[in-house]
Amino acid sequence: MNQATAISLEQHAYSAEATAFLARKPQLFIGNQWVDSSHGKTVVVEDPSSARTIGQIVDASAADIDRAVAAAREAFDDGRWSGMAPNKRERIINKLADLIEANAAELAELEAIDNGKPRSMALAGDIPMAVGHLRYMAGWSGKVGGEVMSPYTMPAGAVFNYTVKEPVGVCAQIVPWNFPLMMACQKLAPALAAGCTLVLKPAEQTSLTTLRLADLVAEAGFPAGVINIVTGLGETAGDYLVKHPDVDKVAFTGSTEIGKLIQRNATETLKHVTLELGGKSPVIVMPDADPAKVGRSAAGAIFVNSGQVCIAGSRLYAHRSIFDAVIEGMAEAAAATWIPRPSLDPKARMGPLVSREQFDRVTGYIEAGRKAGASVAFGGDAPTADGHYVNPTVLVDVHPDMSVVREEIFGPVVVAQRFDDIDDVARSANDTCFGLGASIWTNDLNTMHKLAARIKSGTVWGNCHAMLDSALPFGGYKQSGIGRELGREGIEAYLQTKTVIVKL
Repeated sequence: MNQATAISLEQHAYSAEATAFLARKPQLFIGNQWVDSSHGKTVVVEDPSSARTIGQIVDASAADIDRAVAAAREAFDDGRWSGMAPNKRERIINKLADLIEANAAELAELEAIDNGKPRSMALAGDIPMAVGHLRYMAGWSGKVGGEVMSPYTMPAGAVFNYTVKEPVGVCAQIVPWNFPLMMACQKLAPALAAGCTLVLKPAEQTSLTTLRLADLVAEAGFPAGVINIVTGLGETAGDYLVKHPDVDKVAFTGSTEIGKLIQRNATETLKHVTLELGGKSPVIVMPDADPAKVGRSAAGAIFVNSGQVCIAGSRLYAHRSIFDAVIEGMAEAAAATWIPRPSLDPKARMGPLVSREQFDRVTGYIEAGRKAGASVAFGGDAPTADGHYVNPTVLVDVHPDMSVVREEIFGPVVVAQRFDDIDDVARSANDTCFGLGASIWTNDLNTMHKLAARIKSGTVWGNCHAMLDSALPFGGYKQSGIGRELGREGIEAYLQTKTVIVKL
């Protein structure tokens, strides 16, 4: 993987639009207005491609959070959004989607600068998915309803019974740093379609596109207080937001460790909670699969977004008869496609990790794997001391008790293991506390369905990996989360049921 050393890792120049946005005064978006914080604390914004400081965001105070929650509370209680005709809500949500699409180039650049993902990948993936989530959920605005039910213990005609679906209320939404804008829209869309109001807090590492989104929220015509955006540290601003007594629901995407803490904190007031957490997704390659083709696909499953994906294919299980060929295919794909480059490089397919903290975490796991006896098939190093780059890495000669096998690394690192039969690989794939995603590669439909039925995972892909769609529910088994996002289940997570019984 020394090819990367021949590539310039100097970050490219920012556009005039991005430069102007970075120069803006750090503020919060509350009640459809940009407002100053109650104190002067800020958080540094860094470009992970260069490790240089490029700006600042507000580190919101408790008073700032109170103000944002109060704005959302007022907007919900007076019905300015939940009471609006559903077709009007739908039009405004779709207007936001239109504006994101119209500003796609700028948003993709800001995402690349802030997160480190290639601008081309953000433009081709993150932005269209954000737009798709909004448009799909907008359509649910006028399709939510209850039902009339016949009584069971009372005679016909004695009572009239029906149920209605109502928005859960004020929502605290906390999104991760790996797909900032896309995850923000994935959270916003169902809450808005259901009639909720919200306070959105992006990750402190990657707040730029969410702040730019606030401009588009105001332009789209949302009533004041429906969408409020605050920035700041998770352990202060995020923690206070989760515990706030006027918040009715918390939706969080991030690590299992933080998800458990949020669940405990939300218990005090019995808030509704949706958690989309970590993963250690297996990629299972049966002996009849084409090893070269699967090798390329398996490389994409782990190296896209520098492996910073909750459903990354981080555990490879290849049948013993084709194991070496699959690893060879991955190595060829890594050398041809997944060489680290700066995020604004037009040729980039893989950028740096998001931060020095993440770089230290990933390289620490690689070293721990080596010390525990794992061998590096390729990669395992960094191409430069500048930025936060780690080369695509495959570890072999691993065993199930190693930390690199059991724990989520969240980097471009896959652990590869051999197996002999379907019972063997089913046990190994399920030998984890996670259950978010899994993929099976085979030409035998019987094997595909038998194995899919045995895998304990919220999503199982066949001959593909990490394919998502706004209409399909997404979430995890075991410690990979609670509840589902996307699809019909995604909007139902923001609704509660009321039963009405009228004596006749």
